[in-house]
Parts: sequence; C-alpha cells; structure tokens
Amino acid sequence: MVEGLRERKKQRTRQALIESALRLFAEKGYEETTLAEIAAQADVSTRTFFSYFAGKEDVVFYDTPSRLELAETILRSRRPDETVTGVLMRLIDESFRHMASYEDISFEDSALRVRLILTEPALQARALLLLFDTQVKLAKALYEAFPRLTPVEASAAVGALVGAIKLTVMTNLEHQNSLQDLVDTARLGAEVAIAGLRSLD
Repeated sequence: MVEGLRERKKQRTRQALIESALRLFAEKGYEETTLAEIAAQADVSTRTFFSYFAGKEDVVFYDTPSRLELAETILRSRRPDETVTGVLMRLIDESFRHMASYEDISFEDSALRVRLILTEPALQARALLLLFDTQVKLAKALYEAFPRLTPVEASAAVGALVGAIKLTVMTNLEHQNSLQDLVDTARLGAEVAIAGLRSLD
C-alpha cells in the first residue's frame, strides 16, 4: 500500500516536471529555460529534478527508454508462427497502445515537443543520435528473432518502418487535433511501410 502511494507520488512529480518544462520551453524558449526554473514551476527542488532527469534534453525525450524496451521485448517474444510483418505490426499496435495510455503528456504538449525537436539544434542532434541508436538496436533484435533474414534485410525493414512513422507524423502535425489523430496518422504510415515489407515474409 505504502509502496503504491510512493510510486504514484513519484509518477505525479515526474509528470509535473515534464509539463513544467514544456510549458516553460514554449513561453521562454528552450535555451533560455533553466533547470532551477523547471524545478520551481513543478514545486520541487533542483536536486529532486536530478532524481528524475539528467538534464533538459532528457525531459524532452522522457519516454525513449521505455518505448525501446517495449519494442525489444516484443521482438524477443516473437511467436513461432509469426511472420516478419506480423511481429512488426504487433510491435506497432503495442507501441501505439502504450502511447495512447500515457498520462504524462497531452496532445498539445506532444505537438510542442515535436516542434521543439524540429527547431532546436541541440534537440535535433540528440534526436538523430537516439533515432540511429534505436534503429540499430531494433534491427539487431529483429535479426535475432528471424535468423533467416540477413542483417541488411533486418536493418532495411526497421529503417523503412521507423522512417515512415516519423516522417508521416511530422509532416502532418498541423492537421492533427488530438492524440488519437496523431496515433491514427502514425498507424497509416506504418501500414504503408508494412505493405512494402511483405516480401520478407
């Protein structure tokens, strides 16, 4: 009971830090916002901030580790009769379900986060590094799940799928009015990529 309350309090603090950071980034600018200001806005100390995040960049990319862990777990749990596109589509469905269930961030904050990543040089650089690292790890996991694939095929499959989702969402951001719209757009991009990957089955 006490452990459950502690975890909920930690989650609320983490959410407050994310919301405060994004709000301040929108109001003052990313570079101009300090860690002390984010902590004060969330009504915690700067020391508490560092209990959750290593810096401002980590707040923006707060969900990257959990999303990668989920994706790798799904690929490692490939069912015996599952095809390449079957497991990739299951990965997409689970990832979108995970994203839609997040309480950490509203659609408005999600859209702001994408705009920040597209316009702030420091975040652009971090996003490219994370994107590359994530795709390399997912390609390795896909190859291990389907040893009949070559490393090139596994890499091409992951690159096509991730690229389709990312670009579709970014280029259609102004036409999305809710988190569900964002999920629907991402899924459409995924389905287009999956259709082209069926030769791997």
